[in-house]
Amino acid sequence: MKTLTSQKRRALLTARKLLQEKAIAIENDIRGLLRNFGLKVGIVGTGKFEQRIHELVEGMPDLAEIVEPLLDARGKLRQHFATLHRKLLAIVRDEEVCRRLMTTPGVGPVVALAYTTTIDIPARFRNSKAVGPVLGLTPVLHESGESRRVGRISLCGDDMMRTLLYEAAQVLLTRVTKWSWLKAWAMNVAKRRGRQRAIVALARRLAVIMHRMWSDGTRFHWTKESTPVAV
Repeated sequence: MKTLTSQKRRALLTARKLLQEKAIAIENDIRGLLRNFGLKVGIVGTGKFEQRIHELVEGMPDLAEIVEPLLDARGKLRQHFATLHRKLLAIVRDEEVCRRLMTTPGVGPVVALAYTTTIDIPARFRNSKAVGPVLGLTPVLHESGESRRVGRISLCGDDMMRTLLYEAAQVLLTRVTKWSWLKAWAMNVAKRRGRQRAIVALARRLAVIMHRMWSDGTRFHWTKESTPVAV
């Protein structure tokens, strides 16, 4: 059983995710509905989505009357999502472990808080490498007779945390511009085994590194020479 604090924070993360998913679903439904009338929403930010819809249905009162309730529902979902997100940020600001984990490139407040609630007590793991299998980020080994084949990752364990680590790995590999030993390692894996496998391997390594940082009380080191993490 996880601690009560972790359970409450997990509930916050789950509720926040649900509101976000429902809002995105309504936005996609509105896009599909308008597409039937030859109206294309196009690429538009979250803040300007409603304005864009009003522009498209201007002069079409019957269609505007149909779309308006959907926009209202979407607006309320986005409002509640923002409230929970602010609550999440407030927790992270007061949590020293989360702030330390966020020194890792690609790791933001959502990933940091989700990681602490998922791991809960780092001492439960015999070593940092044990985190990867628990989160379903290690390949499954298939053995039969004389054959021995490494398959896909197991996908066992916490699906939300695995997805967040995968997204963090994508950010580190494609959007973080500051160079680090970790990004260099991931780029080498991508050259040898492909980008998709590199992202999975990087997600697994992020999980291991953050556990070591949490256990040792250290921050992320950008150069290999000063890195206390050996994985």
